[in-house]
Amino acid sequence: MASLAGSALSLAMPVKAINIKSVSFSGLRKDNVTFCLQPVPQRFAVCCPAKKETVDQVCDIVKKQLALADGTEVCGSSKFQDLGADSLDTVEIVMGLEEAFGISVEESSAQSIATVEDAANLIDDLVAAKSS
Repeated sequence: MASLAGSALSLAMPVKAINIKSVSFSGLRKDNVTFCLQPVPQRFAVCCPAKKETVDQVCDIVKKQLALADGTEVCGSSKFQDLGADSLDTVEIVMGLEEAFGISVEESSAQSIATVEDAANLIDDLVAAKSS
């Protein structure tokens, strides 16, 4: 039993970080495994939730742009794609939001909008930046 515990401990080799972009693992064999870490574009950001008034106004604009039936439920978590929007519809929604709020949305920011809440958060950020 003691020999098994000893061999199990000998297999547990510490991970040696070479630098922030590379990690190397060394085992008992001659071959080593190296992983190179590459930066990943930030897809999510921590932000304050949008104002209820902004979300409500975005919901109204989305309903109008997509010509949704009166009973169709649209809320902050509604995804444009789930509401039947294609890429052209999304561009038209963004244009409607720009006009309604008097803002300009950059293309890179527009591409990150997938839900009503995403749009409302971006609008609140742009309006706050514009007024400061």
